[in-house]
Amino acid sequence: MPSLLSPLPDARMGEAFTEVLTRPGVRVERIVSLGQATPPDAPMVQGWDEWVLLLAGSAGLRIGEGAEIALAPGDHLLIPAGTPHWVTHTAPDAPTVWLALHLD
Repeated sequence: MPSLLSPLPDARMGEAFTEVLTRPGVRVERIVSLGQATPPDAPMVQGWDEWVLLLAGSAGLRIGEGAEIALAPGDHLLIPAGTPHWVTHTAPDAPTVWLALHLD
């Protein structure tokens, strides 16, 4: 049976995205980060809702004008379509593993 937590791709040079499942209107991907953050002047803005679940590691997210949200394994949240958001940090010494559900 496939695992979302092993084996993990090397994310030292950049986040690694793996498509897990695609169906009409829904896409699930695993994201592996290692010390990455979104540049302050380049927020991510998507044309679809994204629900994210942190599976391993630690991270920070800022959504819109809100304060940074610290995430630990098991934490999840919804990022509405069209909302600027930033990954403020991910753990630099161990992989951070996300499960992202993209909803068209």
